[in-house]
Amino acid sequence: MGVGSSKIRNKPRRSPRFDLTGGSVCLDFLNTLDDRYSDEPKELLKSYIDLARFAEDTGIISYGDVDRLFEKSMQSPDAAAHALNDAIRLREAMYEVFWAIVQKKTVPKQALFVLNGYIQEAARRTSLVPANGHFEWQFESPRNDFDAPIWPIVRSAADLLSSDQLQFVRACASKTCEWLFLDESKNHRRRWCDMTKCGNRAKVKRFYTRNKKASS
Repeated sequence: MGVGSSKIRNKPRRSPRFDLTGGSVCLDFLNTLDDRYSDEPKELLKSYIDLARFAEDTGIISYGDVDRLFEKSMQSPDAAAHALNDAIRLREAMYEVFWAIVQKKTVPKQALFVLNGYIQEAARRTSLVPANGHFEWQFESPRNDFDAPIWPIVRSAADLLSSDQLQFVRACASKTCEWLFLDESKNHRRRWCDMTKCGNRAKVKRFYTRNKKASS
């Protein structure tokens, strides 16, 4: 399991709802607020179902547990909405921490305080279990816990923040995007969250600009 992955590794059963280009569960989670710095940021976690689908797409919760959380959210919508708000609070605190690191600025104390609170709670929800000749962390059963998707995300953030891979966390070079990602390229010079999207748009823009200059 890679740094900050925290995955169960489900086999896909339906088309993913989220673009997972971050290279780490926690960074993919930060990118669930799209166009963050535009005039109209797009919230991708509009309901608790979206949060559960994120857990499914990233493989941090089993399909059976995702289905149970779907059903339970229909039965207890207020509790599910509260858990969603809690997840967004976590996301925004995490983003402040990672964004400060990417920008080489001082990490906001309040954001780190909030994140540490979640990290401590996540640690309380885990235990060591035997697995194929070694041990690994396992979270408590999420059957009746709306916060279940949060804990693997928090663990992913703690693992990445305390690893030597933290120096390779980048922001997409597109100013209309700026999604965060883990640069695992050979020379660590990756610029785009996704070469087929932001990278390709930049190539097309450069091509158009060169042609315009040549024609004039």
